[in-house]
Amino acid sequence: MLIEQDRNRWKRFAVAGILFIVIAAMIFDNSMILQILDSTFQSLFANPDQKSGLTRSLMTLISFIGSPKMDILWTLIIAFFLWGFKLKIPALWTICTVIGGDVLGTIAKHVVKRSRPVQHMAKDDGYSFPSGHVLGFFLVVAVLLLVVMPLIRRRAIRDICQVILVLLVVLLAISRVYLFAHYPMDTIGAMLLAYAWVQVAEWLYVAIAPRLKRSWRPVHNSLI
Repeated sequence: MLIEQDRNRWKRFAVAGILFIVIAAMIFDNSMILQILDSTFQSLFANPDQKSGLTRSLMTLISFIGSPKMDILWTLIIAFFLWGFKLKIPALWTICTVIGGDVLGTIAKHVVKRSRPVQHMAKDDGYSFPSGHVLGFFLVVAVLLLVVMPLIRRRAIRDICQVILVLLVVLLAISRVYLFAHYPMDTIGAMLLAYAWVQVAEWLYVAIAPRLKRSWRPVHNSLI
């Protein structure tokens, strides 16, 4: 199978989940420590005086590429090609993983209810924690790393693609802080939540995929 049984999966889930809850609790409690961390990292990446320029244009482009609407497009494209190459169950898993993570992120936003930075653009409405852009794109990248990259036979190409994908996630997180759409800890929290959810999604794949292949006729010829 593309995703194998892993006894350490729940340990990774526990660590990421606990760290996410700790950050959420600190935000909910208006922790001074968290505010200092946010201010420190925000000062490194955000520039309130730069209203235009090449850097801002690049950050805006990266932010658009990782936007929730684009995440849906990337997910459908990945699922379409997986289905076409007889990876029907991985295609369905891809869609469920991204949608499930987005739902969790939306719930977390409405539980924590953190306001966005005061300098945020009008189009960036809603709550700030966790970052929906980073969470959704992290899941898209995770799907690519788990079910698409293994299909690339040449190791050099596979390694280069993996590095590029990870860099894109990092750049997206930086762009959201640069554009004052989120505080730095909003992006870190999004990665933690996404990573924890991926562990659950992987476990579900291992548990359900073989049964689905046997019992549901439309995917009986699917590779898993």
